[in-house]
Amino acid sequence: MTSYSSGKCCFQGKRHEGSPSGDIIKIRNIEAYVKYPENASTESGIILLTDVFGHRFINSQLIADELAAKGYFVVMPNLFAGDAVALDEADTIDFAKWINGGYSDTKQSHLPPAIDPIVEACIVEMRTKYSVKKLGAVGYCFGSKYAIRFLKAGAVRVDVAYVAHPSFIDKAELEAVAGPVAISAAEKDEIFPYAKRRESEEILEGLGLPFEITIYGGVEHGFAVRGAPNDRGVQFAKEGALSQAIRWLGEFLQMPRALQ
Repeated sequence: MTSYSSGKCCFQGKRHEGSPSGDIIKIRNIEAYVKYPENASTESGIILLTDVFGHRFINSQLIADELAAKGYFVVMPNLFAGDAVALDEADTIDFAKWINGGYSDTKQSHLPPAIDPIVEACIVEMRTKYSVKKLGAVGYCFGSKYAIRFLKAGAVRVDVAYVAHPSFIDKAELEAVAGPVAISAAEKDEIFPYAKRRESEEILEGLGLPFEITIYGGVEHGFAVRGAPNDRGVQFAKEGALSQAIRWLGEFLQMPRALQ
């Protein structure tokens, strides 16, 4: 793998404060948090793929709102069929049991056979019903795997990806990308440590596509979405990662380029 599978650090973090202003709707039969830009345009879209805390987690909703404020139509789908992790129960969760559906009433897993159809359905709906012309994927932790999986050649795909503190990404998935990739990485990350960052860099160099990997010093896995709000160093890195995402998406979704 170019990043290790999720671990305990993927279930830790702090809740942020704010007032999300998007809506919960259905995309086909999938619940999603949706936020339109001020001009209501859907020409440039982002599918935001969350960490294990899901689409109703306030931290992720606030990020979706910030991306929409930059001119994007943002769709953040429910990836977990009602089985997202609750922050106040995260310390009791066994990852292997959770990802295999052990806590779910339906016993549905949270592996690619279950997640891929959700992401695919939302991408198709965004391209067709909502007429999105350029589509980016933003993935945090768990969601980063699927941002990468859908940045590939094929009928159902995104045009560009940004991921933060990625987890669970197979080497073959990264080798298959067919568009620009940006990564925000934490210096102190057991899931995406130095060796995996270097391996990912070598793979992306070999592909010859635009990419960047930015390391944020002094922070740990999860900083870009659920870092401690009262730690200025963590928040500085979080703000930097979001700025990186916005700059990257702006370059490849909103500016005419020969690559597109």
